[in-house]
Amino acid sequence: MKRIQISLEQIAAHNNLILALHKAARSKRHRDQVSRFLQQAEQNLNRMADDILHAGMPYGVFRSFIIHDPKRRTIHAACFEDRIFHHALMNLAGPVLERAMLSSSFACRPSLGVHRAADTTQQHIRRYRWYGKIDISSYFSCIDHNILLSTLLRRFKGKDFEAQLQRLLACHHTQPGKGLPIGSLTSQYFANYYLDDLDRLLNKLPEVLAHVRYMDDIVWWCDDKQQVKQVLQQVQDWLHQQRQLRIKSTWQIQRSEQGIRFCGYRILPGVIRMSIRRKRRYQQCRLHWERQYHLGWITSTQLQAAYAAVHAITQGTDSVGWRRKNLLHHPAVIV
Repeated sequence: MKRIQISLEQIAAHNNLILALHKAARSKRHRDQVSRFLQQAEQNLNRMADDILHAGMPYGVFRSFIIHDPKRRTIHAACFEDRIFHHALMNLAGPVLERAMLSSSFACRPSLGVHRAADTTQQHIRRYRWYGKIDISSYFSCIDHNILLSTLLRRFKGKDFEAQLQRLLACHHTQPGKGLPIGSLTSQYFANYYLDDLDRLLNKLPEVLAHVRYMDDIVWWCDDKQQVKQVLQQVQDWLHQQRQLRIKSTWQIQRSEQGIRFCGYRILPGVIRMSIRRKRRYQQCRLHWERQYHLGWITSTQLQAAYAAVHAITQGTDSVGWRRKNLLHHPAVIV
């Protein structure tokens, strides 16, 4: 693929910043930081454009907090100006990376995503006999900045844009020269593209009949158990040598007929069920919003909207029977 040049002038262009502002503010206009920016939006965007052109962005200001969803994660949320900048950058760079990646990668991509990943995985376990499944230990915090930069520069050119990428990566590190902040738009794109060469390796191996990757969760299928083991060793070696990563000790080699836990689902040849983790999340969210309504803190209209979000957790699964049982065992507190 031809390398694309992106200039600072393109990133700072008024139309691009307006689009970026719209994306960054979507569903967040009620927040103080966002509403203050919007009160003087034109002036603030002009200041941002000037800072971009003079290599002063991103500002690198983060707000850190911990979530349990369900694993404990530290989220680094960028300030609103930096979020606008991230969108402005990815308005231009995102489509380039999107075109470069194989269709076997499903995370954070238009028209793909978790449900398509689950459906594709089910198709493969129906067709192929054995699979291997891995995920990577502390993936975001172990991404090497130099390796990432050299990988990105295979798609982009220009000294100004290279320097801009270096400034962006320098804003966050978990150890010297490593780590991307969980919670940033650029991190999603960069972390996804960081393993694109692994997709290409798996795509070329004659033993691999198919594979699916959702960020750092990877599954591949072979004709027999020994082939899966051979591919596992090759993948381990490649990750260590080419990306300085290691896989978790919880890797699996199984017959496809036994099903697979992937992307929050229990996927079997004939059915897709919610995982225990997803069931727990559904129950907690449902009871939380019903309590909010019972206490008078939200209206019936708001409760209905909350129900839509709660039921989205079950989307793509055969869960009607389980939900009926859940409602029976944990009835609504609404009166």
